[in-house]
Amino acid sequence: MYELKTVNEWKAEVMPAVISKKDEFHLLGYEKASAADIWSCMEKKVWKKDAEKPKRLYEVVADIMQLNISVYMGYLTMSVYEEDEDLMASIAAINGQS
Repeated sequence: MYELKTVNEWKAEVMPAVISKKDEFHLLGYEKASAADIWSCMEKKVWKKDAEKPKRLYEVVADIMQLNISVYMGYLTMSVYEEDEDLMASIAAINGQS
């Protein structure tokens, strides 16, 4: 009766919920929050273990609507650190350092 799909297969259908969450974060003062970053946060933090597990539409929407700002900001902080480490490793490789 209820259709099961992976979260990536539901992406187009749940994008209005992601946009709503982005708007909520904007109202809270986080003006740089984007739908793409929220989706990436959901994939890497919330659904990391069961991204390929089939879910019902309401489960995916509930996950999105339950995302709180602290999880989102933690994700952004860690992604900046990861990018910084990659940058430093690239600079070291160019300079011939180990």
